[in-house]
Amino acid sequence: MSKLIASAAIRGAHTLVKQAEELLEKTTAEKGKDFTFEFPDTAFYLPMIYAMTAFPVKTLGDMKVALGLAKELLHDEPEEHLWKPYLGEALDSGMATLFAEELLLALKYINGLEPAKDPETGYIYNGFITDTIQRNLGIQLVDGTMPGFAAIIGAAPSDDVAVSIVRELQEKNILTFLSGNVNGNSVTKQLLRKGVELGWDTRIVPLGPDTEHTLYALDWAIRASLIFGGKKPGDYKEHLKYQKDRVFAFAVVLGELNDIIWTTGAGAINMGFPAIADTDVPVIHPTGVCIYEEVDKELDHGKIVQRAIEQRGLKITVEKPPIPVAYGPAFEGERIRKEDMFIEFGGQRTPSFEWVRTKELNEIEDNKVIIVGDGWQEKYEKGGQMPLAIVIDTAGRKMQKDFESIIERKIHHNINEAQGLWHMGQRDLNWIRISSNAKKEGITLEHIGVVMATMTHHRFKSIVDKVQVTIYTDEKDVLAIQEEARKAYKERDQRLGSLTDEAVDIFYSCLLCQSFAPSHVCVISPERLGLCGAYNWLDGKAAYEIDPTGGNQPIPKGALMDAKYGRYTGIDEYLKKASAGAVETLNLYTIMENPMTSCGCFECIIAIIPEANGVMIVQRGHTGMTPAGMKFSTLAGSVGGGTQNPGFMGIGRNFIVSKKFLHGDGGIKRIVWMTKNLKEGLKDEFSKRAAEEGVPDLLDKIADETVAEDSEKLLEFLTQAGHPALSMDPML
Repeated sequence: MSKLIASAAIRGAHTLVKQAEELLEKTTAEKGKDFTFEFPDTAFYLPMIYAMTAFPVKTLGDMKVALGLAKELLHDEPEEHLWKPYLGEALDSGMATLFAEELLLALKYINGLEPAKDPETGYIYNGFITDTIQRNLGIQLVDGTMPGFAAIIGAAPSDDVAVSIVRELQEKNILTFLSGNVNGNSVTKQLLRKGVELGWDTRIVPLGPDTEHTLYALDWAIRASLIFGGKKPGDYKEHLKYQKDRVFAFAVVLGELNDIIWTTGAGAINMGFPAIADTDVPVIHPTGVCIYEEVDKELDHGKIVQRAIEQRGLKITVEKPPIPVAYGPAFEGERIRKEDMFIEFGGQRTPSFEWVRTKELNEIEDNKVIIVGDGWQEKYEKGGQMPLAIVIDTAGRKMQKDFESIIERKIHHNINEAQGLWHMGQRDLNWIRISSNAKKEGITLEHIGVVMATMTHHRFKSIVDKVQVTIYTDEKDVLAIQEEARKAYKERDQRLGSLTDEAVDIFYSCLLCQSFAPSHVCVISPERLGLCGAYNWLDGKAAYEIDPTGGNQPIPKGALMDAKYGRYTGIDEYLKKASAGAVETLNLYTIMENPMTSCGCFECIIAIIPEANGVMIVQRGHTGMTPAGMKFSTLAGSVGGGTQNPGFMGIGRNFIVSKKFLHGDGGIKRIVWMTKNLKEGLKDEFSKRAAEEGVPDLLDKIADETVAEDSEKLLEFLTQAGHPALSMDPML
């Protein structure tokens, strides 16, 4: 271990602990030791301190205790004449730093100084990363579309170099956090000067202007082991091992390093996160704490991203269509405003639709793109608005008509992942824009076809042997073929609507989240989609055809043991193997006895309200109180991690309107409270289901946050409304 690094880490830790102590004393004198605080939308108090020590910091008085824990990890700076390995002292100091930084940032929130605002540009930084954001991105973290995240600290030598580094990370689908500065300059400011769009939509997230703000990224990381891994607060060894093995993070340090950067880096190294610098720093190459090197350098900015990825042990392959703009999921959140637009299609401005058809192998030519329309080049070059029909013909020995809708849904991602292209909607309600910058780079209509052919092959390589794309640009052609497409949509919907759990012999598992929650197994049936909302039964079927050894495996149902609760011998046998014995049995249609496990990225949570003889449903992102006496973030903290929790369960939003929803507990009539957002979003489908159950006005009888956030007011409302749950058999 370098004496220079160890000395800097230890000095930096002392500096930050002192700063935290001074601000804590000042704040306590003003507000009192009983003043309460929590970071926005989290169930984990001050997450780093909570995960490492199990101590929940709730008040300023608690912060003083936590500061004492940080002080216990401090060491004296190494003496000049004594040489020894300093790794232990440096790592202790790094953890003390993370505790102190967490306290400092919490105190700044209390004093109205967070999220930080840049005085020059007026830019407001992200600040603390909420639990909701963590869960929203959960599926991307586990399915490989977001293979890791980078923390960039400091400033690049030029604005162009900053853009180049960040663009490379985007193209490799890496989530990028920005913090720190060099003499007031920072990568955030450099990107703003170059007009780069920042935020979660583009996976470039500025956390704050100082090195200390890197702590927010580390808080994000540590919550992965709390939320998805089911690791217990205080079990610091398991938390750190989980971070090293499952959370693929690294730091890129641009510009000269100081004590605060070194000591924050020492904290990150504790978690297995290496750092690579663009200056001539001492290196730490012995492995163990990190998978490979802990600190390294790369002076060539064109190589620094790839070097960092290799240092963390990431294996990344990116499929890029042959088009003249950058491509990758990081560009999916791009917005093309009207003033930045070159041309648009659909969006009720022009006729437009997209349709995937199944053809015989001899009927189409692979990778052929056909554009039909008189004078379409001139119309396109003029810009503005155009009619558009995208017809994708697919053929393959394993291709099935059931897969058409799945391929069709991917059109949205295929287009949006191209920089400067934007897509919204689906079928005959789509809307596409091309930016002026993309046009300048050389994007044409033919490139849209190229993207479709390339990415359909890439995403569905095991079921699609040939892809041919035809683009229609004349309004009369678009309208004529649109009628054919609408007939196909209708037939497809009728086919899917007739699928029931009883009609099939095989369900599908989803094991993607086991990379984060090792004991969790999602069981997907025709009438029960995955709890993340992203995978239904057909998705599982297609995914298995695409990758027979992948995360979606067939589950023969076996014998039916309990029709009411939905228990099958085949599911139980599969669960024991897939969860390594952690889960032995499952009931698909109840929350009261052996319900399905949850990883952490569920769309909604169902929770029993015993006094109302029913259940409440709260969706991810709702920050208010619920009649269960807990907010979503607190509920979610006890539901996830791959455990079965009778009376509580994570679900996909659309499961609420399934005929199998809580079939064993009384079904949809058990819902006594549901957030207003859910009520409005599911109104039509919910009312239809309620009518089928003989309670057409059920939605009006269900309370939401506007009438009740506690059980007492809830009961008053239910009694007055005459809710059917009050007269049903007891749930307990």
